Amino acid sequence: MDSRLTQFDELAGADGCTRAPYRKLSQWLASTPPELLASRREQAELLFRRIGITFAVYGAQEATERLIPFDILPRILARSEWAALEKGLIQRVAALNAFLADIYGAGDILKAGIVPADLVYRNPAYCPDMAGRRVPYDIFVHIAGVDIVRTDDQGFFVLEDNARTPSGVSYMLENREVMMRLFPELFALHRVAPIENYPDELLATLRSVAPPRANGDPTIVLMTPGQYNSAFYEHSFLADKLGVELVEGRDLFVRDDVVYMRTTEGPRRVDVIYRRIDDDFLDPLCFRPDSTLGVAGLMGAYHAGNVTLANAVGAGAADDKAMYTYMPEIIQFYLGEAPLLQNVPTFRCREAEALAYVLDRLDQLVVKEVNGSGGYGMLVGPHATKAQIEEFRAKLKAHPQNFIAQPTLALSTCPIALASGVAPRHVDLRPFVLQGANGARVVPGGLTRVAMTEKSLVVNSSQGGGTKDTWVIDDAWVDEEAMGQA
Repeated sequence: MDSRLTQFDELAGADGCTRAPYRKLSQWLASTPPELLASRREQAELLFRRIGITFAVYGAQEATERLIPFDILPRILARSEWAALEKGLIQRVAALNAFLADIYGAGDILKAGIVPADLVYRNPAYCPDMAGRRVPYDIFVHIAGVDIVRTDDQGFFVLEDNARTPSGVSYMLENREVMMRLFPELFALHRVAPIENYPDELLATLRSVAPPRANGDPTIVLMTPGQYNSAFYEHSFLADKLGVELVEGRDLFVRDDVVYMRTTEGPRRVDVIYRRIDDDFLDPLCFRPDSTLGVAGLMGAYHAGNVTLANAVGAGAADDKAMYTYMPEIIQFYLGEAPLLQNVPTFRCREAEALAYVLDRLDQLVVKEVNGSGGYGMLVGPHATKAQIEEFRAKLKAHPQNFIAQPTLALSTCPIALASGVAPRHVDLRPFVLQGANGARVVPGGLTRVAMTEKSLVVNSSQGGGTKDTWVIDDAWVDEEAMGQA
């Protein structure tokens, strides 16, 4: 049977025996009273409320600020598993950067016919203003969040590339801090790789791509749309951790193609902007004229080489779901290597044969909008009503180029702690890859997102999903424990 269709339990494994990375956690759970787990769950929720970790949900009828559910049981990977993932992630981001530099430059991959030119030039995220322009060090994607799913012991698949303004790293860091406060005894049983250095790694990455005039001491700011943005908590959290100013567009201005920040001591030149604002709102002189979030003249300063934007403008042309389907060919074209991480098998509905296949099997497939995100604009065929299936059938027939389809993967499950006890739930993983002039960095872990509802495959926080801490532990301890069980 295809392993992608067989649910893989990361705790129990295919043979029903506890897998080595989870043995100590399993033993700890067996000896831990349910009352203690319940108490720790309550303490975790209290801590998150006290810290104020929330996620804004647009259009919700209830309160717009929600507390993201947090599960107190860690998701555990062995160091050897992580090492393979890390290599694949670095390879993938290198290919994404090469692809973006090419489509805004010589366009070799389009001339070779490997990626259809219309797929690039008609992409809403393609930025004509970047055509023929180079970015510092040819790096478009400085911060990437690559969504990974697992189907068996070896089966890691890339579900999605996030190359615009990937979010979630604040939850990764806060999850670890809360876990260390609540479960020191669990950490004492494992050698868990640290992730606390992520802000230092991010700061080093941003410093490395500063304009030459900064002379090694660049002024860096984090630019936010403001407090009503869904990820504002993360913006303020990261600015604080990085030790940089959190600014809105109104805090900056451009004079003679140079960006300045308004301060109580007068204007201060800005060298690097870690922007958490979409392209369309960055500069009203270049993009949307009605934008009040951006800075007039920012693109002029950017093109003059006087400021670096991370991620680069136009990076979204590489991460929609249609472009995702070409990533194996993109990696081979630019790096001359086979992909270390495989894509989920995907049908391009823009192709007649694929469209016919999908229309015949809508009740079996997952259909996604190529520019959709957050779990919206998708059909999960096996869980959909007949009315929903027919609605998507009409959409596909009308605009097939706007959709891709994938088999319904049996995402791996991990144990979570509920009021009723410990139960498996489906998970994915978003590791964060940093790419600067000083090389690539990946902190060992990432954000594990979990579908809190039984049998649900939707892990997005906007759709009720939760998070859990992700541990990468030394194989030496895993092997030692395995020998002790023999």
